[in-house]
Amino acid sequence: MAARAFICGMAGTAISPAEASFYRQASPFGLILFKRNVENPAQVAAITAQFRDIVGWNAPVLVDQEGGRVQRLGPPHWPAYPAGAAYGALYQANAGQGLTAAELGGRLIAEDLAALGIDVDCIPVADVPVPGSDRVIGDRAFGETPGQVAALAAAQARGLMAGGVLPVLKHLPGHGRATADSHLKLPVVDADRATLEATDFAAFRPLARLPLGMTAHVVFSALDPVKPATTSAIMIRDVIRGWIGFEGLLMSDDISMGALTGTLGERTRAALAAGCDLALHCNGDLSEMGEVAEAAPVLAGESALRAERALALRQRNNDFDVAAARAQFASLMRQPTAGAIA
Repeated sequence: MAARAFICGMAGTAISPAEASFYRQASPFGLILFKRNVENPAQVAAITAQFRDIVGWNAPVLVDQEGGRVQRLGPPHWPAYPAGAAYGALYQANAGQGLTAAELGGRLIAEDLAALGIDVDCIPVADVPVPGSDRVIGDRAFGETPGQVAALAAAQARGLMAGGVLPVLKHLPGHGRATADSHLKLPVVDADRATLEATDFAAFRPLARLPLGMTAHVVFSALDPVKPATTSAIMIRDVIRGWIGFEGLLMSDDISMGALTGTLGERTRAALAAGCDLALHCNGDLSEMGEVAEAAPVLAGESALRAERALALRQRNNDFDVAAARAQFASLMRQPTAGAIA
């Protein structure tokens, strides 16, 4: 595997000749799909197979399939899944039912994705929102306490991995307190370190052994008053790898987002220099992808080892009654507390 340290997207519903040439020459580590790339199951499966054929190995294909507002694959071809807050409401009424529902939801999403050749899902969301924070997280969160969030995130990740799909823990070390949407501008969080360790960071600590993670484009002024976590060596070394203890392969959030400044090449180099293993670029703009590729080295060293360990976990447990699981999941999510949010 001579992949370079970046993940890229594509523009439309089929890989264009120019994109195919780029993938072949630039050797991205993986491909991420969005709604603009999705028409039907056969078409998506064709993309994943063609991408792997082009790059010459079983490279990961990613998607954001959370449920609720963030679901790239939806009706009529795929089920609609609830947002994280629905699991949280069920958990508060009955913790066991909430955990069962979260794990089943993850397993059923994995069933949908594996059939298409998608083997990485950018869940769970372990962000802990607080009153007054931007709604960019909002009902995507499993709750407002780190213990509840961590428990439900772990359950969802277990379900996903049982179906052979790798989870991506996000957004390290926490986006829930941000008062701005990092898609648009750079959020600054001014809470002191003790508060952050007791809340935002605490939700991620029990999840530190998940195979992949994604950084937050958020400045934590008490630790690094200048750089967002994605490009801050302090945040990645001392908090994400240090206090949280995250062991997995770490990718940036989308480096084309409005929170970051500089050219795409500068953003890529900054994220990788800070300690990200991979730069993620999502918008499918071929010229921007070229800038990212030029700035991304071949994946090597500890990053390559983390990638190897993560990808080795793409193992599917086939002992699963899909119809029974869907019925059980539907029954759980019809509970009054969950159904009001789902």
